[in-house]
Amino acid sequence: MNNSQIKVPIRPLHVEIEGLARYRQAHSVDELALLLLSVSWPSGGKQSSEFHQALATSLDAMELYLDPEVARGAFVMAAHAAGMHVLPDDMAETKIAG
Repeated sequence: MNNSQIKVPIRPLHVEIEGLARYRQAHSVDELALLLLSVSWPSGGKQSSEFHQALATSLDAMELYLDPEVARGAFVMAAHAAGMHVLPDDMAETKIAG
């Protein structure tokens, strides 16, 4: 089995990718990459440097060259750049707004 077939776990997250209050979850680096490449990811967000960084770090983490938390952090930054919320990372912001 090569490294790319191993699911690399991350701290779970939920990203608001399909509209207001519609979240999808990820538990592994390959799920982060699938979300980044999905048709649900805002097309304008795919042009950002944060998106490209998140995709590159996800691929590196899937090949076990990089800490999966680095890929997770890059994904959160790309989601924020695309205007999406990420839970639990944005919980403090949500509590302040609520």
